[in-house]
Amino acid sequence: MSLELEKQFEIKDSRYRSSTLTNGLGKSGQRALLYATGMDEEDMKKPFVAVIGSFSEMVPGHAHLRELADYVKQGVIEAGGVPRQSETIAICDGLCQGHKGMCYPLASRDLIADSVEMVVEAHHFDAMVLLPGCDKIIPGMLMAAARLDIPAIIVPGGPMMPGNVGGNPLFCSSELREYPGRVEAGKVTVQQMKEAEKAALPTVGSCAHLGTANSMCMLTEVLGMALPGAGTAPAVSNKRKRIAKASGRAVMEMLRTGLTPRKILTREALLNGVAGAMATGSSTNLVLHLLAIAHEAGVELSLQDFDTISWEVPFLCNLQPSGKYPIVSLDSSGGIPAVMKTIEGKLHTEAMTVTGRTVKQQLEAVEVHPDDVLRTLDHPQKPEGGIAVLHGNLAPDGAVVKQSGVREDMYHFVGKARVFDSMEEADAAVSGDTIRKGTVLVIRYEGPKGGPGMREMLSTTALIMGRGMDADCALITDGRFSGATHGPCIGHISPEAAAGGPIAFVQDGDEIEIDIENRTLTLHVSEEELRKRREGWQPLKKPRKPALAKYAYLVSSADTGAVIDVSKL
Repeated sequence: MSLELEKQFEIKDSRYRSSTLTNGLGKSGQRALLYATGMDEEDMKKPFVAVIGSFSEMVPGHAHLRELADYVKQGVIEAGGVPRQSETIAICDGLCQGHKGMCYPLASRDLIADSVEMVVEAHHFDAMVLLPGCDKIIPGMLMAAARLDIPAIIVPGGPMMPGNVGGNPLFCSSELREYPGRVEAGKVTVQQMKEAEKAALPTVGSCAHLGTANSMCMLTEVLGMALPGAGTAPAVSNKRKRIAKASGRAVMEMLRTGLTPRKILTREALLNGVAGAMATGSSTNLVLHLLAIAHEAGVELSLQDFDTISWEVPFLCNLQPSGKYPIVSLDSSGGIPAVMKTIEGKLHTEAMTVTGRTVKQQLEAVEVHPDDVLRTLDHPQKPEGGIAVLHGNLAPDGAVVKQSGVREDMYHFVGKARVFDSMEEADAAVSGDTIRKGTVLVIRYEGPKGGPGMREMLSTTALIMGRGMDADCALITDGRFSGATHGPCIGHISPEAAAGGPIAFVQDGDEIEIDIENRTLTLHVSEEELRKRREGWQPLKKPRKPALAKYAYLVSSADTGAVIDVSKL
């Protein structure tokens, strides 16, 4: 083949990854396929940008993402790129609560990261804009961004507006979850509950409180992977649409300058993420996800980092479920830029962001007007961060509690164990009024391997809170909790029961001591007795379909982020 002939097919700058598809005499078939999608010869010369969403008609946090993607594509086109839209899956944690479907959301996080990798690598995209909405989709896409390390920006779907129930215009679904317990306790009528269900979630978007979904939305901004305002702008606002269009333009600038996720997702940025979580009172699930993102970015991050920063960064934001207000109230109070400005002295301000500016440069023009939504460092909601990490003979590798949602008189609690091998067993016991004051409910075999999938125990905690039992009982589990959970609930116990952790050998009546202030979780049983209980032990193995069986085999412990252990492949 002559050099002259080959030059006639040098359509695009060979520095672009997508030139693999467009350049060369032998790529006639690839070009034909691109023409079939509506491209013309001018498009072939431009960079290709993947616009990967997670649209779903089943999930409120994702139902508007196709419209949002249209604005992203406008921005990409304005900046000289060719956007091409694709979708990945989205599972709603809220719909999965309280049944076996909850085994799937955490496992979907890695499937989402894999699906983004497959589309982007197979089609040689030059850059990507990722549009997630809720819990596991946001970290899955952040993991993919770190893994692929091509110019990437996140456009989260944003929070829904609060409902108006019983004259409360700030009503969120986190409170609705407690209604079954209130009905059973005679505090709410069946008709009141039915009316509340219709009014609680009035728009699309992530549930209005600071659950895992909005914790992750806000985290994208703290990490520098989303534009300012992206963490809290309401899903139905024109502000959200403007951010989407601006993100399309911004990713093209990142491509021009060579700014990629691993230049942004440094250890310093991830520590900023931990600090942001502490200040806002974010979901404990954020611990799992930050550890997994760090793993993909090749950055060292551990539970110890969370504990260290928890002592240093106070809990500032008066947000549901631990406080009074929905996420849109924080947006009105300055959003994440105002939170970061308030804790600026606790942040690594040299960290880079998708704007091409450092955190320090981003915060220079930010003004903060403290109010009841966002407090000051001198007058915080609580003097310590929202999340605490506990250790002890019951959790040698750590456990996690959202201390911002725990009554201070429950920071220290000693009770007798009541042991359950599944969430359903615990729910039946609470609903059957068989749980007495002074009980520590122990729910095990719900960890990453044992569940499998590390189900959230929201149905159990909602029943407990709905009955007002949060002053009399505590709950510990090797599973996890919804971001909507509050009360004395400790999760992520590692090692989990399925891996032979001490939680597997707790028996009814054992004394358990929880000491959040001193960060300890203690089973008052002698080591000699525990050794006897371990003799002849075999882990409980629950029925599982192929997807979960593969996940259970490959997944690591919660204290490392429940990441896929590739050494087993």
